[in-house]
Amino acid sequence: MLHMHIKSPKILLQSPLSTFPSPRQPWIITRQLYHTPAIHHKTPTIDRQRTISTYGYTQARSLVYPKHGNSSEVLSLHTHSIGPPHSTLVTLRTLSAPLNPADINQIQGTYPTLPPFTNTLGTPQPSAVPGNEACFEVLAAGSGVKSVKKGDWVIAKYTGLGTWRTHLQVEEEKVVRIEKDGLRSEQVGTVGVSVLSEYALRDVTLDLFFTESLLPTLLIAQRRAGRIIANSGFIKVNPVTAYRMLKDFVKLNEGDWWIQNGANSGVGRAAIQLGKRWGHNSIAVVRSRPGEEGEKLKKELEALGATKVVTDEEMQQRGFKDQVKEWTNCGRSPIKLALNCVGGDAAMAMAKPLSSGACMVTYGAMSKSPMRVGASMLIFKDLRFSGFWVSKWSDAHPEEKKRTVDELLEMMRRGEFKDTPMVEVGWDWGTEKEVLVEAVQGTLEGYRKGKGVFVFGDT
Repeated sequence: MLHMHIKSPKILLQSPLSTFPSPRQPWIITRQLYHTPAIHHKTPTIDRQRTISTYGYTQARSLVYPKHGNSSEVLSLHTHSIGPPHSTLVTLRTLSAPLNPADINQIQGTYPTLPPFTNTLGTPQPSAVPGNEACFEVLAAGSGVKSVKKGDWVIAKYTGLGTWRTHLQVEEEKVVRIEKDGLRSEQVGTVGVSVLSEYALRDVTLDLFFTESLLPTLLIAQRRAGRIIANSGFIKVNPVTAYRMLKDFVKLNEGDWWIQNGANSGVGRAAIQLGKRWGHNSIAVVRSRPGEEGEKLKKELEALGATKVVTDEEMQQRGFKDQVKEWTNCGRSPIKLALNCVGGDAAMAMAKPLSSGACMVTYGAMSKSPMRVGASMLIFKDLRFSGFWVSKWSDAHPEEKKRTVDELLEMMRRGEFKDTPMVEVGWDWGTEKEVLVEAVQGTLEGYRKGKGVFVFGDT
């Protein structure tokens, strides 16, 4: 018989709905220090050096926030334990999880969809776990689980899972198995199923302003970690966003042209490679950079497959339209599609060289400025302006999403798709909260050397 003495861990069974969880709810155990006489019953003993206790409980750490605000002010690191899975539950270990601007917007409370605050993890206050993408390894599965087994890699089937944590337990139906051979987890985690946008809303409401009331407003925000462990997480957002925008809005034939801004982003790099693979010509627009840095970036994107690379300043110069005509055989090769993640005047400058009947797809709004569409673009050029939110698309088309992810992962296996540059942030059991929060804060700040991604080690 085990005895619990003064200041020993008190084991509290937490359930989302009641003191005792139903057969389909995960057991969550949290540790609290308290003063009490000896209690004469068996209690799971947590081995501080391992994530699995002697009774099969998995120790976990999660970034959580009890209210919306700046990540540096509201994020904390919460420790809890997860019971053995039963029925159709699976216990997962996170391998990699990307840091997306939209994840930060959810913490701030400015994103269109927000995760609920709950006491599921036994936090002192109802809290949410940030993060929407990741690659996980199955640690254990309940007796009723059919589609996955221990050792499999999975990604989230829907958005809002809360991925910035070392371990979690979910229903089997909430994850999708990924064939892991030949991949890194970072690739899988960021290719694109449960995603938010590379260019999320930043405290801004997007509106389309027309000189005449010809169309309803539309618009949105949306989105999106991968080395096979890091890259497994990326597959769900950036490449999937790029794939669907190139496929779903206009029919691009071999030799057709399209243009995009934010071409150095994860979505932009993915679109360049896919467009090249499918025989399309592309104009990649990037922000101006000083000296050799700008030229280096141009050569890098051209090596990925961009036909032409220009800066936003060059695009807004008077002679740009004539330059485009020269590239497109005096305009006889139409520019049918524009991918916009910036908005504002930059988006309208990109719309000018579009051919009649072309479509601009907006998936972000980094400039925080509204798009003012002139009536002539609608009346005389018959341009279409659409929005794309990959999270909503993914939830509405789970089977098509799975096929898209599988195709993209197969490209990665064959070495036909290059990873987005990544900045890896190691997350071990002893990693301090300050290290994790600093990485989160850096996601929205200035030029970055690559996509931030938590890569989980000894957890």
